[in-house]
Amino acid sequence: NSAEAFAAIALVAVACDGVVDPLEARLLRVQLDGRQPYKGRSEESMGRLFEALLDQLHSDGWRALISRAIPTLSLAQQETALAMAAHLVHGDQSLSAEENGLLKEMASLMTLPAQRSAQILDVIAVLHRDSLAP
Repeated sequence: NSAEAFAAIALVAVACDGVVDPLEARLLRVQLDGRQPYKGRSEESMGRLFEALLDQLHSDGWRALISRAIPTLSLAQQETALAMAAHLVHGDQSLSAEENGLLKEMASLMTLPAQRSAQILDVIAVLHRDSLAP
């Protein structure tokens, strides 16, 4: 279902490097809590969702998880999922090579035009750039 697929992409974004930073986990929860159908779900319900997704992530790997998730999403949902994933991986103000690779591979697996995917990733990178830093 698309709700599980959307959450899977978000989870992969924060867990692809093997470490779920507390800030990334908090950002993940904030991103989903403000959206339907997660809005109003209990902690227990969200916990079960993430446990099931984490089990799939650990047993099958992130590529398999997103490869199953992406086809269940509409183009608009794919755009939002990609933007949210990019936002989440930038959440700790650093982008590892592994995280960058994840975003590029995720974008290539989506049915979005390549130019649109690149535009989304570029805009999110600009959003997270610390342009006032000396």
